[in-house]
Amino acid sequence: MENSMSGIATYPSLSGRVVLITGGGSGIGESFTEHFWRQGARVAFFDIDDTASNALVQRLTQAGGTDAGPPLYLRCDITDIAMVRDCVAKVEAALGQVQVLINNASRDDRKDIFDITPEFWDRAMAVNLRHQFFVTQAVARGMIAAGGGSVITMGSISWMRGRSGMAGYTTSKAGINGLTRTLARELGDRNIRVNCILPGAIVTERQKQLWLKSDDDQRFLDLQCLKIRLQPEEVARAALFLASDEARGITGQNIIVDAGIV
Repeated sequence: MENSMSGIATYPSLSGRVVLITGGGSGIGESFTEHFWRQGARVAFFDIDDTASNALVQRLTQAGGTDAGPPLYLRCDITDIAMVRDCVAKVEAALGQVQVLINNASRDDRKDIFDITPEFWDRAMAVNLRHQFFVTQAVARGMIAAGGGSVITMGSISWMRGRSGMAGYTTSKAGINGLTRTLARELGDRNIRVNCILPGAIVTERQKQLWLKSDDDQRFLDLQCLKIRLQPEEVARAALFLASDEARGITGQNIIVDAGIV
């Protein structure tokens, strides 16, 4: 069974579920927001880019095609844990207990080893790693009360490749591997599954504006087994499966979406 969005499979178990996505206003997060919304899920997302986030809500509202209602956008700085807890409470009050959490928010800021300061390092941990634990903690009791759910953390193949100039980012993303395994064990007896998606070289507007060079498309194609340039949709497809009941026996796993670089 397929919906109208580029042949994406429909997962009936996602219809009506409350889904929370951090960093859901642009890039891979925007794709998460749209794909889960089109499954009929009741979607809320956090971001700090009001312009992009409001434009996304407006676009999806105008598109229609689902009875779930428009996505709920809350401006939330995920490095402010008190704000995170408050925003989770607002989501629960508006939509109900969160049943699917996508810990997506991150920034791949880059610096040479000799330019990294303690402040830059701490910021990298806060933006990429720390919030993944505390957002999970904030939704966990409600998820348990709802009978269980699915938490998806977001890693990166960059730590597996040892990318230079990214020590803060790769360290935080490697830490997510350990966090995922521990949370899967700690929450498993409450029927909560915790898995990690590790994207490869995904083409987003941020990547095109900041990092991608004119010959990078061919360079990545040469590195990959599959000769396609990966789009955010590829990551969203994996998340839909992991969040659905089709993946009810899968937890504590790293799912790599990189077209075969590593």
